[in-house]
Amino acid sequence: MLVIHDGEAVPETARGAAVTIGVFDGVHRGHQALLAQVRETAAALDAPCGVITFDRHPATVVRPESAPRLLTTLRHRLELFAAAGVDFVRVLTFDEERSLQSAGDFAGSVLVEELAVGAVVIGEGFHFGLRRRGDVGALGEIADRYGIALVAVPPLADTASGQPLSSSLVRAALAAGDVERATELLARPYEVRGVVETGDRRGRLLGYPTANVAVGGDVMLPGDGVYAGRYVFPDGTDWPAAISIGRRPTFYEVNGLLLVEAFLIDFDDDLYGQRAGVRLTRYIRSQERFDSAEALTAQMDNDLVIIRSIEGV
Repeated sequence: MLVIHDGEAVPETARGAAVTIGVFDGVHRGHQALLAQVRETAAALDAPCGVITFDRHPATVVRPESAPRLLTTLRHRLELFAAAGVDFVRVLTFDEERSLQSAGDFAGSVLVEELAVGAVVIGEGFHFGLRRRGDVGALGEIADRYGIALVAVPPLADTASGQPLSSSLVRAALAAGDVERATELLARPYEVRGVVETGDRRGRLLGYPTANVAVGGDVMLPGDGVYAGRYVFPDGTDWPAAISIGRRPTFYEVNGLLLVEAFLIDFDDDLYGQRAGVRLTRYIRSQERFDSAEALTAQMDNDLVIIRSIEGV
């Protein structure tokens, strides 16, 4: 899959494509349905299939005080686009200048001049441009003017809530620790990524050495708790793991650091400095403060029995 950043030339092979536009945070089932429609439209036109996205969530620029935590980093989104069969992704830098661009100027500069798109596939609730003033109707007028086919796709409904499937629904599930619900919405287990850092080695003293995965502060973490899941190595292979997300209340009554710790079951090797993913498959219990390290270890023993059963090890 070709990735085109600002300042890079757009090859002729990417021009005339069928494209969709958006942040696509999480690349959930609703986004996947849209991507499938883009592929279908591109095939009908015998044209490339592309995505226009942004290097960051626009809310971090236009309303940073209320910007949502990310479900997927740009790097992760690009991997998911590639897996969805996209031919190219145009990554736009979203800065103050971009935020002030009108809907007409955005469409003219990106869709017409730069990419000369043949078709645009969007959700019916799509908005773009300065203060999100551009909508499906405005884009339709621009499309008619330049001979661009426009396909508006109705939202995919979430069967559990009846609401349109959205990134907000995924975040709400994760905030409640309901990673199984998040898996349903995403069509894959939720995964956070980071680098394994050296911790205070308390896990080794308890008999449960963990990989402390440093996740970016702008990334959405599930609610504090103990989870069953998988540790993902840089090559994409995974390993069953018991995962703790929280501030270790047994050792820190206040001011404990929020950590993502993965205990790899029946594994003994050095992981420091390694890029890692942590996939969460099942909520086990809430974080608790135990009266002693021994009581905590006994509970961890019980947790491990449950997690072994879930992960089949």
